[in-house]
Amino acid sequence: MRNKRISIKKVIFYICLLGLIILLVMPILWAMLLSLKTNNEIVNSPLSLPQTINFENYQRAIDTIDFSKMYFNTILLVVISTFFSILFTFMSSFAIARMVFRNHKASETLYLFLLIGIGIPIYVLLFPVYRIDSLMGILGTRLGLILPYVAVNISFNTLLFTGFLRDIPGELEEAAIIDGCNLFKLCTKVVIPVMKPTFVTIIIFNAVYIYNEFPFASTFIQNNALNTVSLMTSMFKGQYSMDYSGIIAASLMIMLPELVFYVILQKYIISGMTAGAVKG
Repeated sequence: MRNKRISIKKVIFYICLLGLIILLVMPILWAMLLSLKTNNEIVNSPLSLPQTINFENYQRAIDTIDFSKMYFNTILLVVISTFFSILFTFMSSFAIARMVFRNHKASETLYLFLLIGIGIPIYVLLFPVYRIDSLMGILGTRLGLILPYVAVNISFNTLLFTGFLRDIPGELEEAAIIDGCNLFKLCTKVVIPVMKPTFVTIIIFNAVYIYNEFPFASTFIQNNALNTVSLMTSMFKGQYSMDYSGIIAASLMIMLPELVFYVILQKYIISGMTAGAVKG
């Protein structure tokens, strides 16, 4: 009777798991089918199979979009923004989690202040950041995007960094200091190697966010030469028309590098998120 009850639970579990997989995979499969259709087929029969399989939509996307320039712009923003975001938040998180303040509430207050950003919608920041970029004279430049990208990632990075740092045994750092490590060597030789899963997790989340970010990019970029991959699909929209098949084909081409990047490093995401959750 007990084995039968366990087997029923397993069946229910696998059915739910299968349903979840279908929910996650179906949009991608549907997009792949739509990318092989003409605009008329997409509008008139979006749920049916394509009448003829052709890859003209992908060729049109390649002819319309300068992929090399957009990927270069995007990767440059991702690398620079992620680097400085991690650098600043690691230093602030290390101070919050490991250093002793005269006022014991100061570190907790600073920690909560940095976490407030998680609850602020990105669209609320558009006008203030636009004004700041304009006053600084960096509106429409890469720097005008890098600074807000660094800022919006501070809260999430602080949450994971601080959660892990607070549970690193103090004896580990004390032993390193006794051996002659200064603060820089302590961080680079002891703390950072221990936090490798957390670092990789934060890098992935920051990179994926910046890669897909649209509101800031569409608002602040005023030169087509600086366009990012998130703006690719807007090139298929006319004043009175919409190239649906081109948009879908371009979207899949944008998504492919991101999926490969995520699949390769997904094991670090699981370990890093688990470490941050448990150790926080």
